Amino acid sequence: MRYRILGVTQAEDDHGTVVPLGGPRLRALLTALALRPGTVTAPDTLIEDIWAETPPHDAPAALHALVGRLRRTLGKDTVTSAPGGYRLTATRDDVDLFVFERLTRQGSAALHRDDPRAAAHALDEALTLWRGPALADLPDRTPATRPETRRLEALRARADAALRLGRAQDAVPELTTTHPYDEPLHALLIR
Repeated sequence: MRYRILGVTQAEDDHGTVVPLGGPRLRALLTALALRPGTVTAPDTLIEDIWAETPPHDAPAALHALVGRLRRTLGKDTVTSAPGGYRLTATRDDVDLFVFERLTRQGSAALHRDDPRAAAHALDEALTLWRGPALADLPDRTPATRPETRRLEALRARADAALRLGRAQDAVPELTTTHPYDEPLHALLIR
């Protein structure tokens, strides 16, 4: 399975087919688990991620029911119970957020090595993973701050790579339409 949390949460089977997840609470649970792939997450943490400041009266039972629904949807071995909580049976390479971060690091490293072609390739691949706001299904937007910041850094780096490759015409449309108050992007636009 692959998990997409850079936008509305999706799960894809091994053939790339999107598995219908259902309602917002189920997507919020999958998002919360996908933020910590392969790691046991405490029920209190999941409850806070899913319901933020308005958990139901019997939140542990509601969480247990949601986990059951997610298992029925994705397969019983997808979410495992462990001492201290629940674990998504996945690796960081199965979650688009972590693939994005890895590709962004590769692109930035290539740019620092003065290899704008490799940087542009990695950053293009990273930015195509975005389908909307990060972690869109979590009611609290705080965890989305870091991925959104990384996206802006990737946009800057991709524009820098395009300029170094002499492809300013490729960078200008994005520089003029995204983040109007970002000074580093405006500096790139001036270049």
